[in-house]
Amino acid sequence: MEPKRRREPLLLALVVLLGGGAYVAIEGWPFGVAGTSAGQPAASNQPGSPGRTARNERAGAGAAEAPDVHLKALDAERPKPAASARDLFRFKPKPPPQHAATPQPARPVVAPAPTGPPPPPPIALKFIGIIDAGQSKKVVAVLSDGKGAPVYGSEGETVLGQYRILRIGTESIEISYLDGRGRQTIRFTGS
Repeated sequence: MEPKRRREPLLLALVVLLGGGAYVAIEGWPFGVAGTSAGQPAASNQPGSPGRTARNERAGAGAAEAPDVHLKALDAERPKPAASARDLFRFKPKPPPQHAATPQPARPVVAPAPTGPPPPPPIALKFIGIIDAGQSKKVVAVLSDGKGAPVYGSEGETVLGQYRILRIGTESIEISYLDGRGRQTIRFTGS
């Protein structure tokens, strides 16, 4: 245990020193190179010197000369915008085209007359289940009006004295009024 405890701080110090050495090798010493003062650039960092790094060469190669700025051209007279009849903040109707003939009188809009009696109200039943009779292959739908006990019926039968079951599926049924109007598909809703 004792030798391991002594090794851990030494390994940590070694890692810190190696990391610092790698940083200095890659980035350079942040306070100038040894032997020079911080205010004076090192001889190896001066342009044209043999000790120039590859990173400095790449930075110097990508830099282009600044374009000439003509300050007198900025003070020169600019053309004024032309006067226009257009006002962005005022709404005016579009003027009629010059070559247009006299406009035709507008035809009065006539609402279409209703055809036949109004549709029946929607069927207020819920499809809550199916009973499969097995051998007779007769399927019975279980319906509820939300007021009383569930109602049962198979295809073609009358339910509650006013509806006829047209088709029974696994997820929905088709039902209509006795006279055939108001055909509606009711999805399975559970209880």
